[in-house]
Amino acid sequence: MNAISIVIADAQHLIRAGLRHLVSQDDRFRVVGEASNEPELQQQLMTLHPDVVILDYHQEGAFSISTINRLKKRHPEARIMVMSDDDEKERIYQVLQLGVNGFLTKGCGEEEVFDAIKATARGEKLFCTRVLDYLLEKSFPDQHKKPSEREEVSCGPTPLSPREIEIVRLVARGLIAKEIASELNLSTHTIYTHRKNIMKKLNLSSASELILYAVEIGIVDGRQIPY
Repeated sequence: MNAISIVIADAQHLIRAGLRHLVSQDDRFRVVGEASNEPELQQQLMTLHPDVVILDYHQEGAFSISTINRLKKRHPEARIMVMSDDDEKERIYQVLQLGVNGFLTKGCGEEEVFDAIKATARGEKLFCTRVLDYLLEKSFPDQHKKPSEREEVSCGPTPLSPREIEIVRLVARGLIAKEIASELNLSTHTIYTHRKNIMKKLNLSSASELILYAVEIGIVDGRQIPY
């Protein structure tokens, strides 16, 4: 199996060097290029065609939200995994709406980074807990919490595994546990366990909230949901 090719786009040399060192320890990944600004990144995408772009869009004079927009237009095949410490919720929401595949903070752990790279290369969506909390707060605000309580969020484990994402897609299609079990060749008990874990990870309480979550982050197209 070929290694996943990666271009790292970050204005800070130490961040690029650290990411390169991290991913180079795993032979599933191969860093093929680095970019410190948008023109360099555009050029590398034209010549290298990487499987994954790791990008910090929140760097004035180097990268911005508009960078992602231009990448999507000029290189629609590009799969973008954001790594940024931006904490402005509206900007984060704008970035998610542009269709990035992953969004981690720079405080995420090694395994989270590896999982996100693999998911991005497969064209799947994967976001860290902190980013999901911002997104879910936008969709399902908790009026019983003070704003300060909702904002005090740290980056935790990767919220959904590829298998859990698969189950969310099937739930959104209207399949019941028995049908999902048949589709995935698993036991019904296993599906119930997965679903319970998904709801706990995302702090959701109903299937309708889970479906809305799936639409919000692009796991499913809202037009495909049966009514």
